[in-house]
Amino acid sequence: MIAFITSVSLGQERNKSYHFDGKISEEVLRNYLARSITMAEVCTSPDFKIDGKDDTNEDDIRLIKNIGAKFIGRTFFRWGNEQSLNDPEFWSFAKNVITRVHDFDNDIIFQSAIFEAITKKVNTIPISAHVFEAYDLPVENRNFNYEAMLYPSGLFHNHWGAGSSVPDITQQETKLWFYYLATSYIDIGIEAIHWGQVALMGANDPNLTHWFQMLAMIRKYAQNNSRRHFILNDAHTPNGGFLKDGVHLMDFNSFPLRIVEKKGEPMEGVLPKKRHQNSIYNRSRGGMTASGWKCKSLSYIVEFDNFGISSDPGNPVKGAFIWGYDEITWFSLKSIEDQKEWLEYAYNWIQQKDPNAYLQMPVCRVVVDGINPVHKYKANIKSEACPEGTGLEVKIKEIWTQEK
Repeated sequence: MIAFITSVSLGQERNKSYHFDGKISEEVLRNYLARSITMAEVCTSPDFKIDGKDDTNEDDIRLIKNIGAKFIGRTFFRWGNEQSLNDPEFWSFAKNVITRVHDFDNDIIFQSAIFEAITKKVNTIPISAHVFEAYDLPVENRNFNYEAMLYPSGLFHNHWGAGSSVPDITQQETKLWFYYLATSYIDIGIEAIHWGQVALMGANDPNLTHWFQMLAMIRKYAQNNSRRHFILNDAHTPNGGFLKDGVHLMDFNSFPLRIVEKKGEPMEGVLPKKRHQNSIYNRSRGGMTASGWKCKSLSYIVEFDNFGISSDPGNPVKGAFIWGYDEITWFSLKSIEDQKEWLEYAYNWIQQKDPNAYLQMPVCRVVVDGINPVHKYKANIKSEACPEGTGLEVKIKEIWTQEK
């Protein structure tokens, strides 16, 4: 039996506004970021997952309601396997999850992602007429062209393996692809998009001209087609933000936690006292936003990163690893009591370090520990509905409830 916590009563939560339409105020944006979680692929049917597992959708919806989450991150995306986009069930499953959650809280934002990776399977996807029309191009009966999205110089070709590369934002075909994805996400109720490593895709766009044009077109589509006539955009910002003439490309910033190994204490980690691996703390740049307000420092979230395991797990390794693991894997290897203690430490540390920073709570994230098959860390209360659950949701709700 699931030990339900009493329904959400998060201090001043009743007084917080989550209303926006056409643009978002800084206050409302902050309210959303303060209740953000990472819930990777909750909107993706198990039929479209590589292992066909983690089908705990019903309990995931319960968790969202129980803890009072308002911003659900990384819920729907493709990293490879683009052929899934041809199946109506791929889209209808996601729309159904979003609709069911909005039935009990219409304010909740679902975030999708468009990453710095394409594979040759994009060649199986027909280009919709509205995509050509948006760019004033003749409507053609053809599929996307993988080769036409790549850097002409060969940069980042096969960067992620054979037939998997980084797309070049300056190429027309890449713009068509991104526009197709973004507008398709908006059509099913998505209200936020994470754009991954913008700089990697923009190596030929140092002045961000193509990126600003891209997001302007997506925002224009959202004005007429999204639930609240607006789409929130963010990306990893290792330099504190992407700006052109004092204007932010993104609506908020995001970056990994960048946990530092604690010397002399194996598998222990702390957050950085000084800059570490491009950590973003106190470096989020100010400027004008797409919603028309200025800030001295743009609000941002920090998240538990996931990218894999080193060749020497359990030992110090150079780079962004923490004891040879990515951040969520390292976290998952702790005992549940240690996870709870470390999460509270991180939450308090971040609040004290930078008032513009918010911790995105780890609710569902891919783990590669070198011991078990690739799986997902789940914060759900352990039950028949979610046997792999860690119960961290209890701590997340406790932290949010005690918030001053």
